Amino acid sequence: MSYLNDLNPSQRAAVLYTDGPLLVLAGAGSGKTRVITYKIAYVLDRLGADPTHILAVTFTNKAAEEMRERVARLLGADSSRALPWIGTFHGFCARLLRRHIESLGQGYTSDFSIYDEDDQLRLIRTCLRERGLDEHILHPRAIQARISRAKSRGLAPVDLRDDPEWTLTPERALVLSLFEQYEQRLRAANALDFDDLLLKAVVLLRQERQLCARYREQFRFILVDEYQDTNRLQLELLLLLAAGEAACATAGERARHLCVVGDPDQSIYRWRGADLHNVLEFERYFPNARIVTLERNYRSTKTILAVANAVIRHNTKRPEKVLWTENEDGPPLGYYVAETAEEEAEFVVEQIRRHMERDPQARVAVLYRTNAQSRLFEEACRRAGLPFRIVGGFSFYKRTEIRDVLAYVRLALNPWDDESLRRILNVPPRGIGKKTLGALEHLAHTVQSPLWDALQLALIERQLPERTLESARAFVHLIERLRACIQQGTIAETFRLAIHETGYAYALRERMLLATDPWEAENRLQNLEELLSAAVEADERGETAREFVDRTALVSDADDYDPNALITLMTMHSAKGLEFPIVFIVGLEEGLFPHARSSEDPEELEEERRLFYVAITRAERQLYLTYARTRRRRGEPTSTTPSRFLRELPPDLLEDLSVTAKRSSYTDPTYNWIAQSEPFFRERDQTKSRAAAPDIPREQREETSPSVRPRFPIGARVRHPRYGIGQVINREETDAFVTLMVAFPGAGNRKFVEGIAPLELVS
Repeated sequence: MSYLNDLNPSQRAAVLYTDGPLLVLAGAGSGKTRVITYKIAYVLDRLGADPTHILAVTFTNKAAEEMRERVARLLGADSSRALPWIGTFHGFCARLLRRHIESLGQGYTSDFSIYDEDDQLRLIRTCLRERGLDEHILHPRAIQARISRAKSRGLAPVDLRDDPEWTLTPERALVLSLFEQYEQRLRAANALDFDDLLLKAVVLLRQERQLCARYREQFRFILVDEYQDTNRLQLELLLLLAAGEAACATAGERARHLCVVGDPDQSIYRWRGADLHNVLEFERYFPNARIVTLERNYRSTKTILAVANAVIRHNTKRPEKVLWTENEDGPPLGYYVAETAEEEAEFVVEQIRRHMERDPQARVAVLYRTNAQSRLFEEACRRAGLPFRIVGGFSFYKRTEIRDVLAYVRLALNPWDDESLRRILNVPPRGIGKKTLGALEHLAHTVQSPLWDALQLALIERQLPERTLESARAFVHLIERLRACIQQGTIAETFRLAIHETGYAYALRERMLLATDPWEAENRLQNLEELLSAAVEADERGETAREFVDRTALVSDADDYDPNALITLMTMHSAKGLEFPIVFIVGLEEGLFPHARSSEDPEELEEERRLFYVAITRAERQLYLTYARTRRRRGEPTSTTPSRFLRELPPDLLEDLSVTAKRSSYTDPTYNWIAQSEPFFRERDQTKSRAAAPDIPREQREETSPSVRPRFPIGARVRHPRYGIGQVINREETDAFVTLMVAFPGAGNRKFVEGIAPLELVS
């Protein structure tokens, strides 16, 4: 029990209370993970609870792994006690559904596939293609977002017809029809998307009352991290398991101990369905709840916390909470006004270089609002020769070669998975092209069967061209061998077969010999070797092939974070839960941050301010704020307006790094640096006036401007972080922007907007 001495009074009160519902309002850097891990250890060690009676959930695999490691350390290295189930909401629901989904009676089996966002988009594109609709008009990502929002509210297509928030217009009627088609295709493929994992689990527990009671009896201690990020379905899941007021509990049943830890000031996922009211109205859902507030911060300097408190104070929907610390005051916040976005990136990288000269192991984060902003900082780091890591870019498990090999194993696990079959039927090329796939899809539609059954029927009845039959038979035999390997062999043996005996690795080696840039194929081979290593580690953990594939599907951007990276580029959303000695918050401009979509909605604006608060509180010792007076929009330089959030900062805690000669002015307490930005706020109206003025035709502009060679002319070789090296084969110039068509070996032709797409020239 000596570990309880590590806790401050508020943390200790939260750990020791186990008599009912508990809400812990934990400010940034106040030790919320410590509270959860110490409470798990306390319940096991002092109360003697069985590990199977404890359920702890969080939002990322990395956070769950950290919890498990901390609990194991607290209990002692020699402890033989088993640990409780600690994982993510989606992981818990997947595990529940693997055991009981057939009880739903909707035609699903326990071998269902889990479709991640890329799989969902491929399926939506298939639905659009079947209807003859143009995906450039009805964007698959927008459709996916609408479907996800509906499911996060617990709504099926039939519910939307009477939903007051879904007034049917012709466009919405079409989206609703696509939603119905999407659901039918998911069910036919025996597949669930991410939102289904939560939705089906809730429906299952609602429907099967005895099963609900069984799990409620099992999980006597439920702990939830990052509670402010929960949505309606996650709340209902907790109500069902913890016997809250709206649960399926019998009358008079006593609530289990539920401890939720969160911070309403860090609620930044409204666009994903997170509901701030889950925190604000916790006592309504769980009467007689105790509330403990953690305000002492162990992470940041007094200066950083003073700025964070000053910002978040402008929000109205929040319980009062003021962070404080016994840490040192620390230096003032540095702010820099750049003339251009390119100069902003150069300034940031130069400051990073100076910090690393003083401390080669200094860890730095550059935080921006949107992923598109990363390009300039990537390029500046490369020019300076500084190593960096991007989070929220292209995840390991989302790389083409990894997804291809996973699709083989997924199809072997679930032959109804049409999207996996479509993906690898002719990968690597085996003479089964689009025409054959179209014939199989037509046959599957005719006989109302999955593609796999249609393929086997076509082989039996010889409905394919003779030259294709042999390749199709070999493909079917290969999948059957994979299925046998899953049942009888190890995970590593299964993936080794999927990589080598499919011909995938051989095709990459051939590409290495023939390609002008063999390094790309070599990198892909190295990625496959890393996948094999991950499979070996899964064998060592005692996982099944299905559990391993599920885990790869449930990986989030935050799981890509490398704590050993010296320079990390990431969005502010991805930075939540992390901390860095030195932080740069860049692009503090109206329309960018706060985002243009949020400027007219008070609730959205408050969430943007919470996001700023999250970004500020990532910093431990030093924080920089920057913005650019001009930034390219659609390839054209455009004047910007400083973010309104800058007006909310205490001027006496800021240091102007733009004009070093004026630094001494900051000793004058009457100096207001915000006044220096007023011309930019006034320029907002001038910019609107200019926007209303008639545009000058392109031909007339070109007559008065010098000839400039395009940055990416036809024939130029360019590099893209996702598709590798390609060649510009066409340019289309309009009044608004320039569109490039780039041909990538292995990825086909792709369109990009010049000045926005993350392309760089290859000499």
